[in-house]
Amino acid sequence: MIELDVATAAEMSALGRRLGPLLRAGDLVLLGGGLGAGKTTFTQGLGEGLGVRGPITSPTFMIARVHPSLHGGVPLVHVDAYRLGGWDELEDLDLEATLDEAVTVVEWGEGLAEGLAGERLEIHIERSIDGSDPGRTPDVVEPGAVEPGEVVDPRRVRVVAVGERWASVRLDPMLSP
Repeated sequence: MIELDVATAAEMSALGRRLGPLLRAGDLVLLGGGLGAGKTTFTQGLGEGLGVRGPITSPTFMIARVHPSLHGGVPLVHVDAYRLGGWDELEDLDLEATLDEAVTVVEWGEGLAEGLAGERLEIHIERSIDGSDPGRTPDVVEPGAVEPGEVVDPRRVRVVAVGERWASVRLDPMLSP
């Protein structure tokens, strides 16, 4: 397990950009965390790292969106499971049809979408890593690390790699800023 402190939306997006090049067809990424935690911001960065067509927005009302590659690479399937009532509704999306040929990201996937693949990345994002009010600059932010006017809303990001696919992948140097 890797734990990272992320202070801003720009850092969350950068984290996704750094992960994107490590992903390949068949990879499943489950994103968890409360409303406004940064799941879609992370996915936007991931989409940039993969080089897919955007814009990447929350698929809450569409439930799933496919973002083709701009450079002949792997597409991104972006799913929001928030409104799904259970495994049967997730299965109705027929994600298995594209799972082997795309990177699939499922927001709100914790406790629901693990059955899609035995090998996956589980990423959980928690707000206010130091327990303070959002907007306060936490001690983990180095002086000068935040651009003037940038809002600091700290997050703790926990990454768990599950399965053989990730056994030989060194995530920690790639994910650390």
